[in-house]
Amino acid sequence: MIPTLHTQHLPDSSFRDFSIPLLSPEKRHLGDSCAVSRFDRYMLSQLLILFSFFALVLVAVYWVNRAVKLFDMLIANGQTAMVFLEFSALSLPKVIWLVIPMSVFAASVYVTNRLSSESELTVMQSTGFSPWRMARPVLFFGIIVMLMMAVLSHALVPTSSERLKNRQKDVTENVTARLLTEGTFLHPAAGMTFYIREITPDGVLKDVFLTDRRNPKEITTYTAAESYLLNTESGPKMVMVDGLSQIHNNIEGRLFTTNFSDFTYDISALVKRPETRARSIEFISTPELLRDPAAIASETGTEIGEVLEEAHGRFNRPLMVVSAALIGFSTLLLGGFSRFGVWRQILIAFVLLVVVEMVHSATLDPVRANGDLWPLIYLPSALGFLVSGGLLWLASNPIRFRREVKA
Repeated sequence: MIPTLHTQHLPDSSFRDFSIPLLSPEKRHLGDSCAVSRFDRYMLSQLLILFSFFALVLVAVYWVNRAVKLFDMLIANGQTAMVFLEFSALSLPKVIWLVIPMSVFAASVYVTNRLSSESELTVMQSTGFSPWRMARPVLFFGIIVMLMMAVLSHALVPTSSERLKNRQKDVTENVTARLLTEGTFLHPAAGMTFYIREITPDGVLKDVFLTDRRNPKEITTYTAAESYLLNTESGPKMVMVDGLSQIHNNIEGRLFTTNFSDFTYDISALVKRPETRARSIEFISTPELLRDPAAIASETGTEIGEVLEEAHGRFNRPLMVVSAALIGFSTLLLGGFSRFGVWRQILIAFVLLVVVEMVHSATLDPVRANGDLWPLIYLPSALGFLVSGGLLWLASNPIRFRREVKA
């Protein structure tokens, strides 16, 4: 007897519990957003890492080049290693400010080239990413570096440059740095000779010799067993102890000698004091430059155009950093895969960056001559954004562009 198979009909609603759920459009969009954010974070991290590397290398190269000259100058003038480190630290913000644009461009080109050679950009394009969409992490990267550049331009560089200028002035006016060199005949001024046989750890100058031939009618010579240098309100003084003063009259041919137990000699003439100058516009804060450029120009002895160029240049330079990153990225998106690499695109990107810098240099003189032309300061950054936007459009419409060219 063949058994019969009894089937039970279930209501339609019971099948709903066993159906495979499908993602709704909202959930699919959420998943795409997660993937997009992962791609943005990945590319942004690569850009920041390479930017840090290139910036570190360029800062090291630039700083070593300046540090050698700075070290020779300070040590030769009798300064300590701490003064050298202080000067190096104060000059570091300006060095970083100079190398950031080159580092941004190099990082953008390198990362884009690597992602293209490893077909990562090709994979993203195959998933429907447009060049405009892939440029988003590069834009984020440019904005981050732009903020860093703005802090340097508006705060750190003016403050550190002013501090460095003041410290250089202090070192120049430091008599001890100029005269405390033992065993060497020094000529701190025309017609004067200074010699110290030994300098004790306590700062006592042993066996001092000083001759003054600036007056053609007589020659004055001082010798002392010991001497001390003092900085007073009226200027630097040298106190000589247990010495001899000799004055030779060239007209009469007579020699006058005087022994002294202590004698104070004004040596301010041995040190060439820098002239007192007004504030430089490089050290003035940006709000003060924009508040009353006419008053700043009158105070500093410059033109109004120079004041406006300095103020608006601090805004334009960070914008040029963003355009440099976008130019490096968008240029390398042009063209397809080639076994010979993308060296032609890299060369084109470099030429475009040079053109933007040339436009920047060309706008400086007109603005400095006429302050009403200050909007020209932003022309290089605007040109950079237009060029990168045009390159991204070409990368988004390669077939259409080729058809237009053939037509």
